Amino acid sequence: MYKPRVKWIFLLLLSLLVFSWCLMYGSSMSRTDVRYCFMNTFSTVPSISSSPQKQYQTQNKLTDGPHLLEDVMLAEPKPNASGRSIIFHETSCPHEKLRSSMQYISSAPLNMMDLTAREACAIESAALHNPSFSVFVLFASPAYRDYNNTPPVMEAILSYTNVHLRNLNLWTYAAGTPMYQWLKDGKLFSSSYVLSHVSDFLRYLTLWRWGGTYLDMDVVVLRSLDKLPPNYTGAESSTYLAAGVMNFAPDGFGHEIAEKCLLDFLLNFDGTDWGNNGPGVITRVMNDVCKTNNIELMMESKRCMGFHVMPREAFYAIPWMKWEYFFEAQYLTETLDLLRDSYVAHVWNKHSKQRRIKVGANAAYGILAERHCPKVYAAAGEYF
Repeated sequence: MYKPRVKWIFLLLLSLLVFSWCLMYGSSMSRTDVRYCFMNTFSTVPSISSSPQKQYQTQNKLTDGPHLLEDVMLAEPKPNASGRSIIFHETSCPHEKLRSSMQYISSAPLNMMDLTAREACAIESAALHNPSFSVFVLFASPAYRDYNNTPPVMEAILSYTNVHLRNLNLWTYAAGTPMYQWLKDGKLFSSSYVLSHVSDFLRYLTLWRWGGTYLDMDVVVLRSLDKLPPNYTGAESSTYLAAGVMNFAPDGFGHEIAEKCLLDFLLNFDGTDWGNNGPGVITRVMNDVCKTNNIELMMESKRCMGFHVMPREAFYAIPWMKWEYFFEAQYLTETLDLLRDSYVAHVWNKHSKQRRIKVGANAAYGILAERHCPKVYAAAGEYF
């Protein structure tokens, strides 16, 4: 009479075991798969521990058809030691590469160089208002360019001689830095917000490696950044600094702050918290440097040993809770008024990316784009 119960218990335990195994296998596969986003599809998939330099040489053997963009570590010009560079990162993962990786296929469709009109607008506005700065766009997922078929918005930004498009190999880029061993260990790729945290990882690594100005790709630059002092970030609220606009000098105190940010990133990385590894890093570091967590006090002259905490109006005059102000005509006058003293308008892509805006619409984002990225706006088509 107990045999059916024993059999049922056995089947239940077996089911639980299979389910647990599937979860562990799926999680492991997911961590492995995401790495394919940042590997070249024409090469044999490299292991994390292989030589980054060798990986790049293998990738760069392609001679016909689309050409792999040059690697930022090998090409000239590079972000320069004067700190007069503005740097963007493109860290999205093409779906074709991820689908191919799920089947363990090492040859997926090429990731052709492309940007949305809004991303291209950020780049054009930076180049337009800062002609004496070099503007770099670094693609973390290896990108190819077809010189006979360049998308119109890419043609628009490439018409600026100070814009440079480069590939960035994660492992090459991190080699020789405090981040390399941590990257090899793979913790980054198990994050719940892996692409966002790759972006966080790269912004601090870039500022440590080169110095200069880092910008998010969901901004419109409204004026020259030339007169801003070196070493700054911006307040987002009364309690947090933001990481969407940051400048560190390439040496001296700026480099010291960059190193503090790297060490904080490594020590406090949390893959389950979206903001911990971006704004959380610069906020914690400046709390320590300024000896206060009061943002108002941080803005006082000399409080932060020469590091400048810019007021919210400088880069984040429209808070994320009001992101719709950029898209609705009823807020046009108020939005432009709030931005009158701003260097950058931040449109909060995390919240606004699904909101389409018709070219010619009487909304703040369209007005700003027409003024500050005119070539991209003209090339955007029906919607921006």
